[in-house]
Amino acid sequence: MGSNRMTDAAWSTVRNSLKGVIGDNNYVTWIAPLKLSSAQDGVVHLSAPTNFVANWVNRHYADHILRCIAAAGEPVSRVEISVDTATPRTDDRLQRTLKAAPLVAPSRSSDDADPVAGLDSRYTFDNFVVGKPNALAHAAARRVAEGSAVTFNPLFLYGGVGLGKTHLMHAIAWELHARNPELRVLYLSAEQFMYRFVTALRERSVMDFKNLFRSVDVLMVDDLQFIAGKDSTQEEFFHTFNALVDQNRQLVFSADRAPGEIKDLEDRIKSRLQSGLVVDLHPTDYELRLGILQQKVALNRASYGDVVIGDGVLEFLAHRITTNVRILEGALTRLFALASLVGREITLDLAQDTLADILRSSERKVTVEEIQRKVAEHYNIRLSDMIGPKRQRTIARPRQIAMYLAKSLTTRSLPDIGRRFGGRDHTTIMHGVRKVEELRSTDSQLAEDLELLRRLLQS
Repeated sequence: MGSNRMTDAAWSTVRNSLKGVIGDNNYVTWIAPLKLSSAQDGVVHLSAPTNFVANWVNRHYADHILRCIAAAGEPVSRVEISVDTATPRTDDRLQRTLKAAPLVAPSRSSDDADPVAGLDSRYTFDNFVVGKPNALAHAAARRVAEGSAVTFNPLFLYGGVGLGKTHLMHAIAWELHARNPELRVLYLSAEQFMYRFVTALRERSVMDFKNLFRSVDVLMVDDLQFIAGKDSTQEEFFHTFNALVDQNRQLVFSADRAPGEIKDLEDRIKSRLQSGLVVDLHPTDYELRLGILQQKVALNRASYGDVVIGDGVLEFLAHRITTNVRILEGALTRLFALASLVGREITLDLAQDTLADILRSSERKVTVEEIQRKVAEHYNIRLSDMIGPKRQRTIARPRQIAMYLAKSLTTRSLPDIGRRFGGRDHTTIMHGVRKVEELRSTDSQLAEDLELLRRLLQS
């Protein structure tokens, strides 16, 4: 190759060609930061701002660069990419930041230097009540929190609101910090991940963002469903996921539903999330709710004194408030506050009067999605098949049963139910409902299945 002046012009042509090959986003992220150092004897030397960028470009884009240089008419046999030692080392600054703050807070603030900033001190393993519905999730979280070799990656926790996902996420972070304060753990919500990424784009600090998220030992992202439909954020999350898995770093995520059920989440991300351990935190049962209340009584007495609780009050709350543990705990706190202020015993009558609004709003509300999941589990079919186009009897009959239950247990209209069954017409839903109604009187097994599913869904 010729002089540097000639090579600079060629490099400009190559950069323009690369943009058309790899796309604008990848170009801005990976190619734009590169600078031409030299070009001699068929070897092109490019400099990158950080080791991470150099390694990434070497692995993913070196061949593209080589072909584009050759296409520009320049004789080249090899491309070498290294770190430009003359530029500030972003990764050195990052390492200093991580050493000062091994546990990064969920929000960016002046508290980032505090290794436990943003974590709720109540959300530890000691304060987590274990029961049958959450035993597997608790055991998996404990295993990750031991900080030993990665055995399943990622760990994906999912379940409805108030079932303990965030509690377990915080507990993992607390335990990791206690066992190894030097461990670099990054915990935040999916919304905060998106906010930081958008901010990095606006402030042209994408490389700092990438280095931060790809240089941790453990990445924990809560409420992952919020990145669904956000194309640029999903793209960045996908690359972050791959980079950390390649380095054998532990990933822990949570969401309100299983990966395969998150609408508008890219298939390639769903696939990677499902490659680890996916654990469902089931709705709490009566025994677990009662255990949570008993633990909460001990904690509340430290704040409100020795308040007297009448017979049957805790059992009544555990039976009536079934959908959300946070609401259950809040109801008990309200009772303690009232009893402390007026100096009264917490009786069953007082609980019913004081919590009338909570009791009304906590009546069990079954969703179409929950019906689909329970029916799919009962008949051992995939949820995707239930809402998909397959018409085999082994799939079509459970689908019709789910339609029937959706019509009888929810207030959804037929068109709305149809949309939740893969966009089917309301007449299809009506046909399925009528078919099940006809079979109930002649098929005893189907009638038993319906009764069992109804009890499961309304318990």
